[in-house]
Amino acid sequence: MTTPTQKLRIDIVSDVVCPWCIIGYRQLANALEVTGTAHEIHWHPFELNPSMPPEGQNLREHVAEKYGSTTEQSEESRVRMTEIGAGLGFEFRFSDDMRMHNTFNVHQLLHWAGLQGRMHELKLGLFAAHFRDRRNLSDDGVLADVAAEVGLERDEALAVLADQRFAVDVREAESGWLNQGIRGVPAMIFNRRHLVTGAQGVDNYTRILAQLAGMPD
Repeated sequence: MTTPTQKLRIDIVSDVVCPWCIIGYRQLANALEVTGTAHEIHWHPFELNPSMPPEGQNLREHVAEKYGSTTEQSEESRVRMTEIGAGLGFEFRFSDDMRMHNTFNVHQLLHWAGLQGRMHELKLGLFAAHFRDRRNLSDDGVLADVAAEVGLERDEALAVLADQRFAVDVREAESGWLNQGIRGVPAMIFNRRHLVTGAQGVDNYTRILAQLAGMPD
């Protein structure tokens, strides 16, 4: 059984262009607050679209090609996600010209931020930049701006993206999760043993946390 001084380790494999990833995180965060669970969160990279070209693609076109969704289905999904997000305090501002991006550079920047203990702040900042502010995550300047907004050095962020110094680290991390069978996100691993996939909802996460609290380490 977890003692009050122990923190629940939560590893979250996700991508910042995945709407259900931020929804799942906000649901989990709500459950963590409700239960008063001491925890530590570790974010890990996953690319929804590793073959996406640098210029990205119109989001609605991308969804239609990848999932076969009609315009009506896409709109219904956007309305649903917007409503769920609003209930969790996160604003989705979808638009017809919104784009899906290649996020390999995003994950390199997050890796760099993690070395400075700022990955969590940057991750949440990037979710907001994409879904709320509709900023272009394919633009290194935009990524550096977001990094600066959470207290990181903008010039160093640009240098990290320019020289790709963490490319190998990110590829290895991504491969590691794929080799463990992670094919969809969000994927949350509690105490390195218990895998939960998808956005489960506040009530389900609350039940999961209660169950974990009663399990031996």
